Amino acid sequence: MADEEDEGPIVELGEGASVAGVPLAQVTARLHYGIEMSEVVRREGDTEIRTPSGAQTLESVLADVDETYFPTRQSLEDAVRGVVGTGPVPTEE
Repeated sequence: MADEEDEGPIVELGEGASVAGVPLAQVTARLHYGIEMSEVVRREGDTEIRTPSGAQTLESVLADVDETYFPTRQSLEDAVRGVVGTGPVPTEE
């Protein structure tokens, strides 16, 4: 049974339209918590994240956030999603 090969569908990557920016979770995983907003901006502010309205720098998104300290990764992600919203991310043509 372990020798049987899975014959499920094969998905080939790299042929479709690309998506600008990086996933928010990828950026927040690189940080330590609790962290001040100024430290987030210093370390990752220039990073473009994926949003429903297209790629935006993390610094420009955080400019609209009222919090100045993020005790957990989830608190930072919630603050960013509160500004940019959630939904499908557009692809580049």
